[in-house]
Amino acid sequence: MKIKSQRDFWAGLMFVGVGLAFAWGALEYSFGQSARPGPGYFPFGLGILLALLGALVLFGALTIETDHGDPIGRIAWKPLGIVVGSVVLFGLLLPWLGLVVALPVLVITSAMAGDEFHWGEAVVNAAVLTAGSWFIFVYGLNLTIPVWPKFVG
Repeated sequence: MKIKSQRDFWAGLMFVGVGLAFAWGALEYSFGQSARPGPGYFPFGLGILLALLGALVLFGALTIETDHGDPIGRIAWKPLGIVVGSVVLFGLLLPWLGLVVALPVLVITSAMAGDEFHWGEAVVNAAVLTAGSWFIFVYGLNLTIPVWPKFVG
């Protein structure tokens, strides 16, 4: 069997691997019931969906012809490092500076990894995502996430 799209083949393989790993890891937790799902219910379902999506992408990579086989390009190390560093910075800042500071820092620093960074778009995006995250996680789900910096109270 010939690989017709290298990009899709390796992306699909990665999706399948990550999805199965999450589903397997979720087996360690209680599933609960459909009416009262446990902590393993959601990650198991998402892992299986990701693995199925990966299988679909893999199938397409093996059956649909593309130009020159869609070769994989070079790894963009700088943007990758910026995004990973932004996520690590978010994890470090959240307990001390709260959601209203840590999430905009995450969004703005991650946006700097792109070629088309614009301050206005990044700030609006950060504001919308912070408000949406507060509404969903703090107000809607009553999660105990620090919203404000510790020195504010």
